[in-house]
Amino acid sequence: MKKNKELIITTLIGRDAECNGDFAAKGSARVDGCINGNVTVTGTLIVGVTGNINGDITAQSTIIGGEVIGNVTSSERTELTQTARLIGDITTELIVIDEKAIFQGGCNMNQESTGKRPKPAARAVRAGRKTAKEAIAEALKEVEEASREGAVEEPEDMQASRQSDTGVM
Repeated sequence: MKKNKELIITTLIGRDAECNGDFAAKGSARVDGCINGNVTVTGTLIVGVTGNINGDITAQSTIIGGEVIGNVTSSERTELTQTARLIGDITTELIVIDEKAIFQGGCNMNQESTGKRPKPAARAVRAGRKTAKEAIAEALKEVEEASREGAVEEPEDMQASRQSDTGVM
Protein backbone atom coordinates (compact mmCIF):
# COMPACT_ATOMS: atom_id res chain seq x y z
CA MET A 1 0.00 0.00 0.00
CA LYS A 2 1.48 3.36 -0.98
CA LYS A 3 1.76 6.02 1.71
CA ASN A 4 0.32 8.77 -0.50
CA LYS A 5 -2.72 6.73 -1.50
CA GLU A 6 -5.81 7.60 0.54
CA LEU A 7 -7.71 4.59 1.80
CA ILE A 8 -11.47 4.65 1.18
CA ILE A 9 -13.37 2.13 3.25
CA THR A 10 -16.44 0.92 1.37
CA THR A 11 -17.66 -1.66 3.91
CA LEU A 12 -17.86 -1.43 7.70
CA ILE A 13 -18.82 -4.17 10.14
CA GLY A 14 -19.62 -2.43 13.42
CA ARG A 15 -18.50 -3.29 16.91
CA ASP A 16 -21.65 -5.18 17.94
CA ALA A 17 -22.22 -6.87 14.57
CA GLU A 18 -21.75 -10.62 14.12
CA CYS A 19 -21.50 -12.40 10.77
CA ASN A 20 -21.77 -16.20 10.71
CA GLY A 21 -20.55 -17.48 7.35
CA ASP A 22 -18.12 -16.37 4.66
CA PHE A 23 -17.86 -12.65 3.96
CA ALA A 24 -16.75 -10.95 0.71
CA ALA A 25 -16.47 -7.27 -0.21
CA LYS A 26 -15.22 -5.23 -3.17
CA GLY A 27 -12.92 -2.40 -2.25
CA SER A 28 -11.66 -1.92 1.30
CA ALA A 29 -13.38 -3.01 4.50
CA ARG A 30 -13.07 -2.50 8.24
CA VAL A 31 -14.17 -5.10 10.78
CA ASP A 32 -14.83 -3.99 14.34
CA GLY A 33 -17.30 -6.80 15.03
CA CYS A 34 -17.07 -10.58 14.74
CA ILE A 35 -16.94 -12.73 11.59
CA ASN A 36 -17.12 -16.52 11.92
CA GLY A 37 -16.09 -17.53 8.41
CA ASN A 38 -13.59 -16.75 5.68
CA VAL A 39 -13.12 -13.12 4.59
CA THR A 40 -12.26 -12.05 1.03
CA VAL A 41 -11.67 -8.36 0.23
CA THR A 42 -10.35 -6.97 -3.07
CA GLY A 43 -8.68 -3.97 -1.38
CA THR A 44 -7.43 -3.43 2.15
CA LEU A 45 -8.93 -5.22 5.14
CA ILE A 46 -8.65 -3.53 8.52
CA VAL A 47 -9.43 -5.57 11.60
CA GLY A 48 -9.96 -3.02 14.37
CA VAL A 49 -8.98 -3.47 18.01
CA THR A 50 -12.43 -4.91 18.81
CA GLY A 51 -12.54 -6.95 15.58
CA ASN A 52 -12.51 -10.73 15.66
CA ILE A 53 -12.25 -13.08 12.65
CA ASN A 54 -12.44 -16.86 12.97
CA GLY A 55 -11.51 -17.89 9.44
CA ASP A 56 -9.03 -17.31 6.64
CA ILE A 57 -8.42 -13.84 5.20
CA THR A 58 -7.64 -13.03 1.56
CA ALA A 59 -6.98 -9.38 0.68
CA GLN A 60 -4.66 -7.06 -1.21
CA SER A 61 -3.42 -5.60 2.11
CA THR A 62 -4.33 -6.49 5.67
CA ILE A 63 -3.98 -4.44 8.86
CA ILE A 64 -4.78 -6.39 12.02
CA GLY A 65 -5.41 -4.69 15.34
CA GLY A 66 -7.81 -7.27 16.78
CA GLU A 67 -7.89 -11.05 16.87
CA VAL A 68 -7.66 -13.43 13.91
CA ILE A 69 -7.69 -17.19 14.16
CA GLY A 70 -6.96 -18.36 10.64
CA ASN A 71 -4.52 -17.90 7.79
CA VAL A 72 -3.86 -14.52 6.16
CA THR A 73 -3.04 -14.17 2.45
CA SER A 74 -2.22 -10.63 1.29
CA SER A 75 -0.84 -9.99 -2.18
CA GLU A 76 0.90 -6.77 -1.07
CA ARG A 77 1.26 -6.13 2.67
CA THR A 78 0.30 -7.49 6.08
CA GLU A 79 0.61 -5.40 9.24
CA LEU A 80 0.11 -6.52 12.82
CA THR A 81 -0.34 -3.59 15.20
CA GLN A 82 0.64 -3.76 18.87
CA THR A 83 -2.88 -4.92 19.83
CA ALA A 84 -3.00 -7.68 17.20
CA ARG A 85 -3.37 -11.37 17.99
CA LEU A 86 -2.95 -13.72 15.02
CA ILE A 87 -2.98 -17.49 15.32
CA GLY A 88 -2.33 -18.77 11.81
CA ASP A 89 0.03 -18.54 8.86
CA ILE A 90 0.79 -15.42 6.81
CA THR A 91 1.52 -15.32 3.08
CA THR A 92 2.45 -11.83 1.92
CA GLU A 93 4.91 -9.70 -0.05
CA LEU A 94 5.73 -7.34 2.85
CA ILE A 95 5.18 -7.75 6.59
CA VAL A 96 5.21 -5.32 9.51
CA ILE A 97 4.87 -6.63 13.07
CA ASP A 98 4.71 -4.05 15.85
CA GLU A 99 6.11 -4.64 19.31
CA LYS A 100 3.73 -6.52 21.62
CA ALA A 101 1.76 -7.98 18.69
CA ILE A 102 1.08 -11.70 19.14
CA PHE A 103 1.78 -13.91 16.14
CA GLN A 104 1.80 -17.68 16.32
CA GLY A 105 2.29 -19.36 12.97
CA GLY A 106 4.47 -19.40 9.88
CA CYS A 107 5.27 -16.71 7.36
CA ASN A 108 5.86 -17.00 3.60
CA MET A 109 7.16 -13.82 1.98
CA ASN A 110 6.35 -14.77 -1.66
CA GLN A 111 9.93 -14.35 -2.81
CA GLU A 112 10.44 -15.36 -6.43
CA SER A 113 13.56 -17.32 -7.29
CA THR A 114 14.22 -15.33 -10.51
CA GLY A 115 17.26 -13.09 -10.40
CA LYS A 116 18.98 -15.14 -7.73
CA ARG A 117 22.11 -17.06 -8.39
CA PRO A 118 21.84 -20.83 -8.25
CA LYS A 119 23.10 -22.58 -5.14
CA PRO A 120 26.33 -24.52 -5.67
CA ALA A 121 26.19 -28.28 -5.35
CA ALA A 122 26.74 -29.46 -1.77
CA ARG A 123 29.58 -31.77 -2.85
CA ALA A 124 31.45 -28.84 -4.46
CA VAL A 125 31.05 -26.74 -1.32
CA ARG A 126 32.32 -29.53 0.93
CA ALA A 127 35.29 -30.12 -1.39
CA GLY A 128 36.37 -26.49 -0.97
CA ARG A 129 36.14 -26.61 2.85
CA LYS A 130 38.63 -27.90 5.35
CA THR A 131 37.65 -29.41 8.62
CA ALA A 132 38.81 -27.61 11.75
CA LYS A 133 41.16 -30.49 12.48
CA GLU A 134 42.75 -30.21 9.02
CA ALA A 135 43.15 -26.43 9.33
CA ILE A 136 44.83 -26.73 12.75
CA ALA A 137 47.14 -29.50 11.52
CA GLU A 138 48.13 -27.39 8.51
CA ALA A 139 48.80 -24.33 10.69
CA LEU A 140 50.94 -26.35 13.12
CA LYS A 141 52.89 -27.83 10.24
CA GLU A 142 53.62 -24.35 8.85
CA VAL A 143 54.78 -23.13 12.27
CA GLU A 144 57.10 -26.15 12.69
CA GLU A 145 58.61 -25.65 9.25
CA ALA A 146 59.12 -21.95 9.88
CA SER A 147 60.78 -22.59 13.25
CA ARG A 148 63.17 -25.14 11.68
CA GLU A 149 64.19 -22.54 9.14
CA GLY A 150 64.63 -19.92 11.86
CA ALA A 151 62.03 -17.68 10.24
CA VAL A 152 59.81 -17.44 13.29
CA GLU A 153 60.86 -14.80 15.77
CA GLU A 154 59.17 -14.23 19.05
CA PRO A 155 57.49 -10.80 19.24
CA GLU A 156 59.24 -8.26 21.50
CA ASP A 157 56.31 -7.99 23.91
CA MET A 158 56.33 -11.79 24.38
CA GLN A 159 60.11 -11.71 24.99
CA ALA A 160 59.70 -8.98 27.60
CA SER A 161 56.86 -10.86 29.27
CA ARG A 162 58.86 -14.08 29.39
CA GLN A 163 61.93 -12.27 30.75
CA SER A 164 59.95 -10.55 33.52
CA ASP A 165 58.41 -13.91 34.53
CA THR A 166 61.83 -15.52 34.86
CA GLY A 167 63.45 -12.45 36.44
CA VAL A 168 65.90 -12.06 33.52
CA MET A 169 66.09 -8.67 31.83
